[in-house]
Amino acid sequence: MPSPNPILVNSFRGSVLESYHRGVVCVVDSDNNIIYSEGDVTQVCFPRSAMKMFQQIPLLTSGAFEELGITEEEVAIFCGSHNGETIHRAVAEKVLHRAGLTQDALCCGPQAPTLKEDVAEMYRAGGVPQRIHNNCSGKHAGFLLYCHYKGYSIDDYFSPEHPMQKEIKTVCSQFYEYPESSMETAIDGCTTPIYSIPVFNQAVGYKNLVHPVNFDESTQKACDIIVRSVAKYPYLLAGKKRYCTDLMQVAGDRLIGKTGADGVYCIGLRNKAIGICIKIDDGRMGPQYIVAEKLLENSGIINQDEVGTLAQYSCETQRNWGGVAIGTLEVDKGVALKF
Repeated sequence: MPSPNPILVNSFRGSVLESYHRGVVCVVDSDNNIIYSEGDVTQVCFPRSAMKMFQQIPLLTSGAFEELGITEEEVAIFCGSHNGETIHRAVAEKVLHRAGLTQDALCCGPQAPTLKEDVAEMYRAGGVPQRIHNNCSGKHAGFLLYCHYKGYSIDDYFSPEHPMQKEIKTVCSQFYEYPESSMETAIDGCTTPIYSIPVFNQAVGYKNLVHPVNFDESTQKACDIIVRSVAKYPYLLAGKKRYCTDLMQVAGDRLIGKTGADGVYCIGLRNKAIGICIKIDDGRMGPQYIVAEKLLENSGIINQDEVGTLAQYSCETQRNWGGVAIGTLEVDKGVALKF
């Protein structure tokens, strides 16, 4: 049986260690050399929503971006795991209208908005959770627009056997530098296919996204569109009170960062051609942001003013339902988190 991964994050109630979270960290350079790691970087898991940027590359290499006049805002929502706020729904609906469709075509299922205030507002207005609220509605809208452009069938766009999904799997294999034959197919929370990828290769994928020198001109252009769009419109990537948005609003176009369900966080550092993948073993959402923030702080990727703006993520105060501070979530002192 393999050795357990190291403890990355501790959860304290008062001053007492109540629980902890093990995981993996992998940082690769432009030549895929591992320049920092913790744990078993060969561990296989699903990138979940951290795969979204790669899933939109077939659309952007098809000519649709230019021919349909797709905007950078729309590209950002394609890649997002959003809160279902008004702006997120508006941009996703705009994409659907381009394809002559409504939210009824989305297979992602209805989901309540992320923020309590938005849920309360929805119910006060007599509404109910809809498909357009789903955090993946932008990704699905992009899929449907691509199917419309290519003349592919709409009703089964989520099937692993659909031509679009086969194209996506090939693109993922290329970017992650991992054989298609080794990629296990499963179904994501939003009903579309997702593929198993080792943590090391997930880091390689994000390096390739920000440094696509080994790809053809069309693919390089698609990567530039994606990276430029999410850096310009980080609010569409996530939204209020979300680390992806807060980090990129602070860091600008120096990096891209994207969360994935079950404790995944991936980062691409543009100027340094570096890829990073973090995976929290127990799948809890939250510890991966603390690891990412400390890794960026300790490695000098963000400056002291920026560290102050993002301080809530480097040591998270935990509160009970009454709003009382009862403890902290913080990085274990036994891990360096520096490259």
